[in-house]
Amino acid sequence: MAEIKFSNNYRDLSEEDGARAGFQFEFYCERCGDAWRSEFVPFTAGQTAEWVGKAAGMFGGILGNVSDVADSVSDKAFGTEQDKAFQAAVAAAEAHFHRCPKCTDYFCDKCWNVEAGLCLTDAPSAEVEIESAFAQGKVQAAGEKAALQGIHEGKHTDVKERSQLVCPSCGAETRGAKFCPECGQKLAQKAFCAQCGAAMPAEAKFCPECGVKKE
Repeated sequence: MAEIKFSNNYRDLSEEDGARAGFQFEFYCERCGDAWRSEFVPFTAGQTAEWVGKAAGMFGGILGNVSDVADSVSDKAFGTEQDKAFQAAVAAAEAHFHRCPKCTDYFCDKCWNVEAGLCLTDAPSAEVEIESAFAQGKVQAAGEKAALQGIHEGKHTDVKERSQLVCPSCGAETRGAKFCPECGQKLAQKAFCAQCGAAMPAEAKFCPECGVKKE
């Protein structure tokens, strides 16, 4: 038995009957998905059965029996003709794809490393990897710089005052505002002692727990 190639990277576009009855197959690269279609091969038995069937519908009688015979012939011939068309399509597709000896998948010219004799998945382009690493490093460095800037700004953020994040009047999110952006309700700003962390009333000048003066 001959080797079955392209076993999982093709679509069978064949139609058994109708005016468009015929055989055609679409093969695609297993890396980028670009496709190549084989040449359409008409299935004359299927096309003939279609026209006989239409005639039988118009005239009936003996033509009805002829239509059944035509359908039977078409069914028997379809499998055999499909196999032949597929083998021819595979032979033609081999000129458009490379089979990687490492992963055994099929790839188009754009996804093939000619120098290495492997697909670009298994043997990536050095130039592409260099540029990719450069871009990733740039993003990483920028992220680290932004994190340091955030730490610097965070050190100057007043964390002694705590805010209501949800308005007690209408339930809207406040995002720490002093007044509700939806209903205008004044929101409580909770203050805490910088020394002991105890809650301090808004009107207090000294911490009721440790006596430290409110800043």
